[in-house]
This record gives sequence, structure tokens and C-alpha cells, in this order.
Amino acid sequence: MNKPKILRPEESQPAHALWFDRKKYVTVNFLVQKPKDVQVDIQTDKLILCCKNDTDDVFYNELYFYDQILKFDSRERVYDRTINFLLRKIKPDFAWPRLQKDPAKPSWISVDFDNWRDWEHEEDEGKEEYDKYVDVSADFFSTKRIFMLFNLY
Repeated sequence: MNKPKILRPEESQPAHALWFDRKKYVTVNFLVQKPKDVQVDIQTDKLILCCKNDTDDVFYNELYFYDQILKFDSRERVYDRTINFLLRKIKPDFAWPRLQKDPAKPSWISVDFDNWRDWEHEEDEGKEEYDKYVDVSADFFSTKRIFMLFNLY
């Protein structure tokens, strides 16, 4: 099945992207308000995204990956405020130091520090309990910090 080639529109801008790395996959989330007319082309070495937002601004992103991915085991999902990509790595357990092949970092790509983890030295055993503990303690300390800011604690 051949998809039609996605061409760069004359009047377009890149959508801001947040990414994070995991053992077996890389996640990229493009921030677009109410995306429509979404066109996606996922290849083993690159990703092309073209869409419009609720005010008909045109977004176009072409991204050459740091390393290759499994094209047929990668997915995209369109939400109300984002277009999320789950890209399966060809080499699992290999950390990507950056998202793009080119070492120059474009201004529209940022690391998603809310979801970033240093998984290279992590052990899988007991990880689920650890994640639950971290989430609970983070919520507690966030709540405590809010109370302290408003002198309620």
C-alpha cells in the first residue's frame, strides 16, 4: 500500500515537540490545539507530520531519527491537544542521547522531563512498586509545598 507523499506547504511552521526515551521505544508528542487534516508518514529513519490546528495554522515537521525504528510496530494517536507517537526502537536497551540524527538541536524539540527516566541502570525487579512509591511521595510533597506556599501547613 503506497501512501501519497506529504509535501511541505509553502506557509507552514513546525509544531513544538516533547520527547522521552524508554528501553524499547521513544515517545514524541507534538503540541497542536485541536489538530485536523492530520497526515503522517512514519519511516524507519524519519517521521513527517503535516496538520492544521483550530485556527487553520499549518504545521509541518520532518524529523530524521537518531537511530532506526520498527516502522510497522510504531503508532500515532491524535488527541484534542496533541499528536502522540510511540516509535519502537530497532535496538532495545540502547539509550538515544537525542531525538534527531543531526547534533544541532532545533528550537521546536524539547525533552519531556516530566516523563524522562534514567532507565539504563534500573533493575526491572521491583520497579512497579518503586514507581508507585515515587508517584505517591511526589504527590505528598507537591501537596505539602502548595500548603506551605499559602501558609496552610
